[in-house]
Order: sequence, then C-alpha cells, then structure tokens
Amino acid sequence: MAFLTVKYHSRCLNRHITFDMFMPNDEPSADGRPMRTLFLLHGYDMSGWNWVPEYLAVKYNFAVVAPNGENSFWLDGISTGHRFASLLGEELPDYLNRTFGLAKSREDTRIMGLSMGGFGALHTALAYPERFGAAAGLSSALIVHEVAGMEPGKVDNGYANYEYYRECFGEPDKVLTSPANPEFLVDSLLAAGKKLPDIYMCCGTEDFLTENNREFHRFLTDRGVKHEYYEGPGVHDFSFWNEYTPKMIELLFGERT
Repeated sequence: MAFLTVKYHSRCLNRHITFDMFMPNDEPSADGRPMRTLFLLHGYDMSGWNWVPEYLAVKYNFAVVAPNGENSFWLDGISTGHRFASLLGEELPDYLNRTFGLAKSREDTRIMGLSMGGFGALHTALAYPERFGAAAGLSSALIVHEVAGMEPGKVDNGYANYEYYRECFGEPDKVLTSPANPEFLVDSLLAAGKKLPDIYMCCGTEDFLTENNREFHRFLTDRGVKHEYYEGPGVHDFSFWNEYTPKMIELLFGERT
C-alpha cells in the first residue's frame, strides 16, 4: 500500500492545496482490472483522511483520494477560492487522470463521505454524473430545507451562523431551486433524460440527521430513482460509520447480481 501526500496549485481554490492518496499497488490486481478510484469526503470540523480499512482497498483494487474540504459543504461558495464542488467534479479528476492514470471514467470512479461529506458525495455525483458512477452517503447532512428557512440574525443552532450557510449554499431563499440542492439536481437530470449515478445511503436510527435522510430516501422513491437506503442502531459517530463503511464499499465496488 502506497501512502502519498500530494501538493499542487488549485485553480478552483486559488492556492496550493494538499490531498492524501492511498494506493494498493504492492501486488498486481488478481483479476487484472485497472485500479479504480474512491473520493473520500470528511465531515464538518474534520480534515481529509482515510477511514476505509486497507484490506478493502486491496480486495477491490481501488485508490483512496482524501482531499480537504474545510467546512465548505463541498459546494461552490460565494467568495473567491471557495469552489469545492468544481474541485471534486472537474479539477481533481483531471489532475488524477493526468498525473496518476486514475479516475479515467465514471465506471471506475466512486465517491463516499460521512455527515457533511455524505452530503458532498451525493451532491457531487449528481452534479457530475458523467464523472462518478456511484455515490455513498453515511449519515449525510442533507440540510437544504433547514437552510432554505434561515433568516439573518436568527440562526443559533450551535454549529454556525447565517453568514456561514449563505457562503456555502448561496442565498437561503433560493437554495431549493439552485444547483446546491441535491433534489434540484435529481429533477434536472430526470428532465434531461440523463443517467443518474448509483446512490447508496445509510443512517443510524438515533442520529439527529435520521429524518433528513429518510426525507431524501422518500424523495428518491417518489421520483422512481433507483437507490438503496439502510438504517441501523447508532448515533452520529464512528461506531456507526465504522460498521457501515465496509457495507457501503461492498455496494460501491462489489460485483452486483
């Protein structure tokens, strides 16, 4: 297993950035299949790192790319140097393809995240379905409906203020009909007759985001969008995420019948 920290100048973020990469290149792939790629997205108040067990990357022969999304919700924000969705969907795949021969096609490229990163994984795959064949969200922070109701000076949720959400999502009163909303992206893809990525989701039954994930599950079901949603005992922590990460990896990379 090779462990790399890569530094390059990002046009999307207007600065030099680093990302970590983990490649199971010690032995040739048992089935001769080219190495695939998993973009791995961290949550709020975290940074890029790899929580996927090494044996899974070896078993399914995929590289893990763990960028740092700060507290951006992995969206293109209002200010200069805040284009995190474009980083994931355009710049970084091109860089990986050009430099390492990775992320060459949507069939070889997956994206997964937890909490804020779960939102980012689902949103990015829907925003760039030509890049990502599948997405998995663990305890995804699908909070666009809460953001839509925010007013200046009236946000006090213990996480961030109104200005933060406006920077990430844009004007709150417009977010539901904007590309920052995964539901808007689903409807846009369906209306255009485009192929959607495979979608996998899970959430703990005692998680404070459970109902948000159920709502998105119901939304996808109502639209006839094929997806898989799982629940199990757990809260918003790594006890749940460590249990469900192997299950999500199996869905993303395992052979389906």
